[in-house]
Amino acid sequence: MFIIKRDGRREEFSKDKLLSGIKKACQKRPISPKVIEDLVERMVNEVTDKYEREVPGEVIGKMVMDALRDTDDVAYVRFASVYRRFQEATDFVQEVKKLEGKP
Repeated sequence: MFIIKRDGRREEFSKDKLLSGIKKACQKRPISPKVIEDLVERMVNEVTDKYEREVPGEVIGKMVMDALRDTDDVAYVRFASVYRRFQEATDFVQEVKKLEGKP
């Protein structure tokens, strides 16, 4: 299976790369390795169930952000800052404000 990147490139889907990105976001947070592994397994299963050959990178990014938002706010903002390419401190502030209003 391939991921279609923002710039149109195709890259082979890597469970290890997904796991690495989530681990980086969760670094030094009170999140067990088991929780992280379970998140990755759920995402891999969902992607392989819904897509045969190609999956848009945005789909995976959104899945990770949704999972982290429900798991740990700090990990979520860390991932969002890279995924959404935050440029200014105000980008962080806006994301945190969104979190404050989450159900």
